[in-house]
Parts: sequence; structure tokens; C-alpha cells
Amino acid sequence: MLPHVPEAIAIAGRLIGQTHPPYVIAELSANHMGDINRAFKMMEEAKAAGADAVKLQTYTADTITIAHDDPSFVIQGGLWDGRSLHDLYQEAQTPWDWHPALFAKGAELGITVFSTPFDPTAIDLLESLNTPAYKVASFELVDLPLIARMAATGKPMIMSTGMASLGEIEEAVATARNNGCYDLILLHCVSGYPTPPADANLRTLPHLAAAFGVQAGLSDHTMGVAVSLAAVALGATVIEKHVTLARADGGPDAAFSLEPAELAELVRGTRAAWEALGRVTYDVEASEAGLRQFRRSLYAVADIAAGEVLTEAKVRSIRPGFGLKPKYLPDILGRTAQRAIKRGEPMDWDMVSPKKS
Repeated sequence: MLPHVPEAIAIAGRLIGQTHPPYVIAELSANHMGDINRAFKMMEEAKAAGADAVKLQTYTADTITIAHDDPSFVIQGGLWDGRSLHDLYQEAQTPWDWHPALFAKGAELGITVFSTPFDPTAIDLLESLNTPAYKVASFELVDLPLIARMAATGKPMIMSTGMASLGEIEEAVATARNNGCYDLILLHCVSGYPTPPADANLRTLPHLAAAFGVQAGLSDHTMGVAVSLAAVALGATVIEKHVTLARADGGPDAAFSLEPAELAELVRGTRAAWEALGRVTYDVEASEAGLRQFRRSLYAVADIAAGEVLTEAKVRSIRPGFGLKPKYLPDILGRTAQRAIKRGEPMDWDMVSPKKS
């Protein structure tokens, strides 16, 4: 039996769930370009844009891969074509000695900071900084011992599912739960950099949530914000996007990252999309209540003498809505006027003769 989906999961006091605005994560990744002051500026911009959290990646080139000249260690095609894994990660890493300062900066700004660890020593570092949550990257979803080590901390976990089969997701979820993780969120993810919107397959989101009894969100590598907004409409409670100060500055992930103004648009848009979901209702909303009077109803569109037969030339369905409902038009046509009716008068039953039996 699937566990009951928690109504809300808290990360650093922020509640995440269907009854709360989407939790927006700004992924710094490698776009700091080796400059901690640039990383600080990115965090400031993320806070100003309204993001809920900034996410780091905690690894070194030697903890995530090894330096090797075999072709299997070289990326073929795509954004990083021809780069060796070790060379790319050497450039992209967030130095471990930055982490205390980055967490402190988050506390100063009032924005949550957590990270994706890529080996047990990274978890130890993040635990020493009292990270409030952990993120599992798509490429690490198959590393069950690593997931077990994160889960053992008892912290909330967010896991991306890019490239994973349903069976692999099931193994990862079971590993997390069996090792002490009770607050788990799965992010639907397509690990294309960038991802074409046609590959996003957002209809997977509600299935993912139902299949594993979890909250579901989106790790979005498409360009722009449209796909993220659509994900919220399908129930996503978390949205993660890569961010940068300016794509023109370059950097390993810059090409598919949001600039500050776009991140602010994402935050506004996802909140608006969430608010628009509302509830199932057929009530008249306050914003439309004053306009009901302008719906159609039956009016005299010409002067009608007492005793005159009501015809389509004399009575029509028009705006505004102070007369009889339009559905009664067939019922009153052919009857006679009980009194003189002036052009522009709303029709009422006391104006017309009784219906002949």
C-alpha cells in the first residue's frame, strides 16, 4: 500500500504542498564561473526575484569522476561536446571552502540554501552546515547507497527522475523510505540541456505523484518559463530552474539558465498559475458579480399597445439582464400585452396575458 501523501512538507519552515504556492528553487550549478562574489550576487538576485531556495552542487572533479583519457570519459554531442568529464567538473565545481560562506549568505538574505551531494563526504560537509534538505540529481538516482546515506539523515529529500525507468524510480523511492526519509518529493525531469518542450511530457506529473504517493514537481531544463507554468497547472508543487546573471557571460550551464528578470517572471507566473487553480466551484465570484446585470434577458424593442400580440419584432433577447430569462421567449410569443409596454422596458410576467390552455 502506498503511504499517505503528506498534505505539506516543510523545508526550513516553508510549507510545500497543493495548498501552498509552488516552491521555486534557483539552481546555481556552475554559473558562478569560479567567482564567489558572482555566486553571492546570484543569490541576491534569486532572493529579489522571490525564489524560495538556492541550490548548490557539492562535488569535486575527483569525487564525481576520474581523470582518464579513455573515450568513454569524453562527452559526445550536445552542449559540452568534446569535453572530458574531469575537465568539465573541474571547471564547474563549487569549491568546498565556499560552502560555509554561501550558507551564511543565505541566512543573511533570508533565502534557504541546500545542495546536491555527489558522494558521502559531501553529505558530511552539508550535515556540518545543518543543511535543511537534500537533492538527488537525475544522474545519481541509480546510486542507491548514496540515496540511503542521505535518507539516514532524516532530512527532506527531493529527487529528480531524468533518464530513469519506472523501476529505477521505484528502487530509489524504496531506498529513501527504508532508510529514514519520510518527506520525499519527486521531480519529473528530462535531462536534455536544453530540453525541447515537446520532450517535457508533463502529463507524467500526476502519474508520478499517484504511482509513488508523493508530491511531484518539475526540474525544468527547457528555455523560458512556459513549461514550468504548465507544470503547476498539472499539480507541480516544486519548480527547479537553473539561473545565471546573464547568459551572455557564458558558463557551463548558462545557455539554458534564466536571467534574474526571467526568474522573477517564473515566480510571479507560477504563483498566478497556482492561484488560478482554485477549487471546483460554480459560484459567482466577486470579480464578476457586478456584471450579471449585463447578461441577456427579454425586452420590448418597440412600443406595444395593450392587447397587441407579442411578436419577435416587438420582443427580443438583448442585454442587459433585468427582464425575463431568454428561455421564456418561445413561451410568451403569441400572447397579448396586458397593458401598454414602452420600448426599452424589461419584460415581466404581469405584462403578458395568461397562457391559453
